[in-house]
Amino acid sequence: MENALDAGATRILIELKKAGKVQIRITDNGIGMNRDDCLLAVERYATSKLLADEDLFNIRTLGFRGEALPSIASICRLTIESRDKDSEAGTQIRMAGGKIQGVTEIGAPVGTQVSVQDLFFNTPARRKFMKSDATELGHIADGVARTALAWPGVTFRIDHNGRTLKNWPATEPEARISDVLGGQTRGALHPVRGAAGGLSIAGYAASASVTRGTSQGIHLFVNHRFIRDRTIQHALMAGYGNRLMRGRFPVAVLFLTAPFEQVDVNVHPTKHEVRFADPRTLHQLVQTAVQQAIETAEKPKWAPAPPAPASVGEAPGCFTAAGTDPPETALPQPLPARPLEPLPEPAPPPPEQTQPPLWQEGRFSGLRVIGQFHDTYILCETPEKALVLIDQHAAHERIRYEALCREGQGRPGDIQRLLLPETVELGFEEAHVLQRLLEDLDRLGIEIAPFGGNTFVITAAPAMLSGRQMAPFILDIVEKTARLGIPSDTGNTFDEVRKLMACHSAIRANQRLTDREIQALLTQLDACEDPSHCPHGRPTWIRYELTEIEKLFRRIL
Repeated sequence: MENALDAGATRILIELKKAGKVQIRITDNGIGMNRDDCLLAVERYATSKLLADEDLFNIRTLGFRGEALPSIASICRLTIESRDKDSEAGTQIRMAGGKIQGVTEIGAPVGTQVSVQDLFFNTPARRKFMKSDATELGHIADGVARTALAWPGVTFRIDHNGRTLKNWPATEPEARISDVLGGQTRGALHPVRGAAGGLSIAGYAASASVTRGTSQGIHLFVNHRFIRDRTIQHALMAGYGNRLMRGRFPVAVLFLTAPFEQVDVNVHPTKHEVRFADPRTLHQLVQTAVQQAIETAEKPKWAPAPPAPASVGEAPGCFTAAGTDPPETALPQPLPARPLEPLPEPAPPPPEQTQPPLWQEGRFSGLRVIGQFHDTYILCETPEKALVLIDQHAAHERIRYEALCREGQGRPGDIQRLLLPETVELGFEEAHVLQRLLEDLDRLGIEIAPFGGNTFVITAAPAMLSGRQMAPFILDIVEKTARLGIPSDTGNTFDEVRKLMACHSAIRANQRLTDREIQALLTQLDACEDPSHCPHGRPTWIRYELTEIEKLFRRIL
């Protein structure tokens, strides 16, 4: 594909059989080669992309090593057919195990076709290291998708076993991004533009509401070359600031253009890693451009309403005093408070030796609730006059997780049909992962069915997830499962899904709770086997002794 793009191709066809193990054939409409160039192309260390020594430090193409075709030819049956516009006939070269079997003239259109057959036919030991057809096909599809992102003006088509697997017609950059990354990015992409120190950046960054559980949604390109770069990724995350939840990654496609002499693309054989002459300027450029794009997109389109007058006896700020529920006329919160549903029959309190007492009475429900700080932390006082802060999301996450564990692996009874089924679009490899998870998800009350291609439709969900968008939740499951792998024993995967269900169904930070909801949460926390940690290991509460506080105020020494 890189050679085809360097040759100016506008249409590239990839034909596969048995995920490439039997055949990989790539056809392009580029400038093609004459007979002499075809013969040189299969010689080691030969390239037509360097004309002078200085070109080694001013690389303008996607590849030039002169090793790929000879290396491939050494472990397969290779056929090259090509013609340039100045040749009356095309040239066909047939090779097997690195040796030329024949060179003939053929009728052919302008362009090149490279066909690889019987991969590793002469090195069977290496063939054993290949993965399943679905896995190998996923790698190929993802590789083509990344290339398609960088070249929206080029048509890419993948055929597998005679059927079209994916077709990306030439289009505009934003449309190509939505087509490759999935429908959830449509309408959520914001243009990123900037320039500094001879470098320029263009591309799109999605709203902070469109996130992933891994960095797989981040696609970085330098001079149309896909790369992985920690400096750029760090700058991208810094551009979002505190808009991203901890552990979440944005979706972004960024194209950097740099003077060729300022980028070393020969750091790694795969060419996915590059070295920049001025990484500091690059970092500042990316961070500033992304920050401006997100801030511009999130600017309110109307004047903010004047602040409501504080009630008598209520201090302004983010602290809500206990014993005063929000009035009926209060403005709706960003995430409306949802009542905490009662758990299944509470488990007996754990024995003292498994959960040390947190205070003298050892019960969350016995604490005196002072109020809510920042609509995120519940402030309580112990009988010993210590201050306890409870993270409402982490605590409710623990409650939800243990409830799911007590239900075991049986299907929950309280399942709700979605009034409007949600669709989720995935990449090929992600779709394969989800396909294998459908049975496990169904046991948890999440009903998903294939909807054609790599699209799935979500039709039902457990009641605990009611009111939540299901597509981001399914994306989280798929990404984390793909990262962990799907073992033969799916117990770990099943437990990871339970943790995600608990997280997505729990009350959020910055969510106002009523007195009744706070008390329900504390009572349910008492029934947990491990009330001190969320399923991911974060603490659910911290405690400050009165003496610590008085020392801070210098009441005591």
